[in-house]
Amino acid sequence: MSEITNSVKYVGVNDRKLDLFESQFVVPEGMAYNSYVVFGEKIAVMDSVEAKFGGEWLGNIKNALGGRTPDFLVVQHMEPDHSANIDTFMKAYPKAKIVSSAKAFDMMKNFYGNDYADRRIAVKEGDILPLGGRSLHFISAPMVHWPEVTVTYDDKDKILFSADAFGKFGALDADEDWACEARRYYFGIVGKYGAQVQALLKKLSAFEISAICPLHGPVLKENLSYYLGLYNTWSSYGTESEGVVINYTSVYGHTKEAAEYLAEKLTEKGCPKVALNDLCRCDTAEAVEDTFRYGKAVFATTTYNMDIFPFMRTFIDHLTERNFKNKTVAIIENGSWVPNAAKVIKGMLEKSQNITYAGETVTIKSALTDENREQLNALADILCK
Repeated sequence: MSEITNSVKYVGVNDRKLDLFESQFVVPEGMAYNSYVVFGEKIAVMDSVEAKFGGEWLGNIKNALGGRTPDFLVVQHMEPDHSANIDTFMKAYPKAKIVSSAKAFDMMKNFYGNDYADRRIAVKEGDILPLGGRSLHFISAPMVHWPEVTVTYDDKDKILFSADAFGKFGALDADEDWACEARRYYFGIVGKYGAQVQALLKKLSAFEISAICPLHGPVLKENLSYYLGLYNTWSSYGTESEGVVINYTSVYGHTKEAAEYLAEKLTEKGCPKVALNDLCRCDTAEAVEDTFRYGKAVFATTTYNMDIFPFMRTFIDHLTERNFKNKTVAIIENGSWVPNAAKVIKGMLEKSQNITYAGETVTIKSALTDENREQLNALADILCK
């Protein structure tokens, strides 16, 4: 338990044993499940934690309360890593009420068989919960990243309780860069909903914010314009960093040789950043993160059963389902019989908006040739402009 301010305390938990978040994202530094206690004349607890941490969480709350009793549990988001201990809390504090959106109460019934009809307060956009000496203002944030989400503004300490927005992978005792794991978290989990994040950012611009308290990751207090700026760039699908990401798959090493040759030439020509991802072996979420981060992306793959190599197809699906757009793209294809990869990739990207193709497709027929190297050199010139 730690203080955010003298009247807002952290009561969340760290999960250091988790290997895969949502059964798909590698989390070598674990995960934090955040919860907060807000003190006024009345007391509100902000969200609960993952199921197996109920005892630790209630212990943290008890220590924070110092003998007082909470009046409200505010449920901003119904994913089970934040809602699994609602019933545990309600049994521990039978006079408390749940404050949440109407959609969240519907989900509560579906998940846990109880919507607490006799102990609930349903709130909507613009509603205010007075605590005495401070008030909580509720801001609807649908599809950031579930439809029931509400974020909450505390008008005394000017704190935004941001639900899953501004979260990151990693336990709170992990010493790591915020942006890298927050970016991977954003594009992996929230990335499809850029328009909805933009709508939320517009609403938040009306509030003076001194701290952001997310449901995952650290409390953000300093240089908030940096975090808000990154969220604006990410949610508008802009270019965060100048550079080129090369994503490749290779069966016998020839496409890999082409990808590495292009990376070498880009570096020689002064490209500010070159990221190289072997899609068969790397963390897919890291490659997705890179491809949204940089303004230019190269896809290099083999023709496979007149389609493209399965790891590349899956990877492009990851991009397009997250609204991949506003990028310069180059293609390297390989095919021993009939090179067909470029046609397939362009077909998969047809619905992606504002895609500009750089140069001509580089077509390799089995092994890299001197002509191919010349083509890759020319492509490096184009991508470095």
